[in-house]
Amino acid sequence: MPLDDLVLGLQRALDRLVRRLRLGAAPAPGRRRFLIVQIDGLSRAVLEEAMVQGRAPFLARLLRQRGYRLAPMSVGLPTSTPAFQMAAMYGVRPDIPGFHYHDKRRKADVYFPRGGDAAHVEKVQAAGRRGILAGGGAYGCVFTGGAASNLLTFAMIKRPSGTGLLCTVSKSVVLAWVLMKGSLASLIELIRAALRIVADPLSVSTDGWKWLAIKIGISVWLRELFTLAVAHDLYGGVPTIYVNYLDYDVVAHGWGPRHRRAFRALRRVDASIHRLWRILRRVPEYRYDLYVLSDHGQATCIPYQRVTGGPPIERSLFDDFLDPAGAPRTAAPEGRGRRFASGLKAYRAQRAPGFFQRFVNYLERDFPRVLGETPEVRERAGIRVISAGPNAFVYFLESANPLTLERIEERFPALATSISSARGIGLVLVRSASGPLCFWRGRRYGLDELHTGPFAGRRDLDRVVEGIRDLMAMPSAGDLVIYGTNAPQGDVSFISEVGAHAGPSPDELHTFLIHPRHADVPSPITHPIQLYPYFVRYQPEGV
Repeated sequence: MPLDDLVLGLQRALDRLVRRLRLGAAPAPGRRRFLIVQIDGLSRAVLEEAMVQGRAPFLARLLRQRGYRLAPMSVGLPTSTPAFQMAAMYGVRPDIPGFHYHDKRRKADVYFPRGGDAAHVEKVQAAGRRGILAGGGAYGCVFTGGAASNLLTFAMIKRPSGTGLLCTVSKSVVLAWVLMKGSLASLIELIRAALRIVADPLSVSTDGWKWLAIKIGISVWLRELFTLAVAHDLYGGVPTIYVNYLDYDVVAHGWGPRHRRAFRALRRVDASIHRLWRILRRVPEYRYDLYVLSDHGQATCIPYQRVTGGPPIERSLFDDFLDPAGAPRTAAPEGRGRRFASGLKAYRAQRAPGFFQRFVNYLERDFPRVLGETPEVRERAGIRVISAGPNAFVYFLESANPLTLERIEERFPALATSISSARGIGLVLVRSASGPLCFWRGRRYGLDELHTGPFAGRRDLDRVVEGIRDLMAMPSAGDLVIYGTNAPQGDVSFISEVGAHAGPSPDELHTFLIHPRHADVPSPITHPIQLYPYFVRYQPEGV
């Protein structure tokens, strides 16, 4: 857009002044740089449909006319952003079984939007390894990848990088323009919503207001902020940049991965990538390579409570399977004052929910967490259950190490068999003395038998088996890992969503990497860990 170009021109002039004041040199042209654009939650199948239908016109043109190629990619289990980014950014097999899980060794839950959790995981699991973004910028990611500049990454959500007045001034023009442009766009959306209400008052609904809030917060403000901030970095020659566009993933959680609103969100992301591409062509001296990828896909699903008509899974597991006679009941709820005090204490300890929270997926459910409540967790008699999407974890807290089926059945005979037969349940994974096992609809399968059970006919069976083996090798995966995938009623999520990820369905597991024709990317890409040695080569020797 011409006005954006004018603003960025003013910003470049200010940047040159700031460099002189700080006695810093402009970046040297010549070395190859990269820009990675992540379209969060987009499967390869949905992308291909979108390009055929004209809903991602720039990406289609990039592949058809600009010499780019699409490489299929399998992302492993769990199909989630934290696991993907840890593997791709640091080259490690992560111990990250889900977006929300329990670490029995630390006796603490990990919930990524919560302040401090992502930073701790990155520090421990990256273990001093060089990230692919060292000296670069990260926008909207879970981890920093070693980036010097981070904006709304979970690991830095309470400690944004950059210090000093000059660092603030250096992007002041961009920030002022985003503020002005975002305010105007938000006003336009509110006026449109008001006109729709006047035209059809009966159309007003909770979902309508939720959609408006998501559209303004994610598609107007964050996408515009990320696009202009990345544009600023491109003009400045920042060596490595990773931006994660959340729009599609957010909408797909609420309405489904193939809903018209999800495709509209994808179209807006496609337009933002086109804007960045035009800037790349204006700075050929920096030799940027553009990569577009996705961390996972989503499966259309049914919420668990809609299937069962009963309580959430973290309660129904205790009611039906895990509540032995005489087990102590959960204490009575605390009063509002004590909950509020606990929330303040958590905030001071940097354990309170972060800025994003689950606003990105579940706006209406966030507010109880501000007071320290966690609706998706239940603990009783030394057993802790956490639901995290289409996956739920059962932890037996008697041991800091994962328990095998043999140990579990000493206390609860035939537990995995019984749970796998219940309504709304798909797979139950458990460790055993002979290796990981899968229970499905009351039957037990070894990994070499899955072709006769829940994954019969899957052409990607090798990837599924590898993913299950990797998942159950994670110490932090539950003693029982329960999936709604392949339930008799269809794919089920244990939280309130109609688009879900973390499981092994084809749409969740298979994504893509769009890359320049000259790029010698790994082939085939069967796990995101293969991306690390490729991207880390962009780092200069000795850094």
